[in-house]
Amino acid sequence: MYPTRPRSALRTAVVWEVVRAALERRAAELDQPVLDVLDTGGGTGNFAVPVARLGHRVTVVDPSPDALFALERRAAEADVTELVRAVQGDTQTLPELVDPGSVDAVLCHGVLEMVDDPAEALGSLAGTLRKGGLVSLLAANRNGAVLARALAGHFGEARTVLDAPDGRWGAGDPMPRRFTGDELAALATAAGLRVASVHGVRVFADLVPGVLVDTEPGAMEALLKLEQAAAEEPAFHAVATQLHLLAELA
Repeated sequence: MYPTRPRSALRTAVVWEVVRAALERRAAELDQPVLDVLDTGGGTGNFAVPVARLGHRVTVVDPSPDALFALERRAAEADVTELVRAVQGDTQTLPELVDPGSVDAVLCHGVLEMVDDPAEALGSLAGTLRKGGLVSLLAANRNGAVLARALAGHFGEARTVLDAPDGRWGAGDPMPRRFTGDELAALATAAGLRVASVHGVRVFADLVPGVLVDTEPGAMEALLKLEQAAAEEPAFHAVATQLHLLAELA
């Protein structure tokens, strides 16, 4: 089961399959069917609710009360209310909200781009993990943005993304920060994590015209399979919109 509707699954399928399999392995290693999972910035529960439907306890920490309200409604609709806890906060207040060494896995999707200090934020998240705990880290890819701006005909902006320390194409760029794979790996290592795998996310999904996927019979399923196959190939990581790292506490 993908955590979103089929059309949106083009953008989430790779991450979901990696997360689902990793949680399954971790539960087997611990001989513990129910894990404690922290989803920081999890908002409306796009991943938290599917994880809860696997039987795990999920705490979602997010600064938006509206998003948390939507999360609670979604959890109720999925009949997993008892497994999902909504907490208003962010990575800076995390030490006050989650006990150190109390969770088995952390989902950190689309968070490091937004925080003031990515290293500090990831360090705080790692601090909540039990020994051997997992981190699913998803962040915007600088090199993918270079390709996207170039294909859109914005060659100057593409060059700016390539050279800018924060990977932004200008003042109007809605993304506060982007990373290369090496930068993300370095952040993980500094937080005491060991990178287990790297996947490219949205290698083709953001480049293929939506009308093609929506109108051609079988196109979406074929594109899903292509995304999943390409995600594991290092040669495609550079052009993906996002990078996904699965890491564990050393």
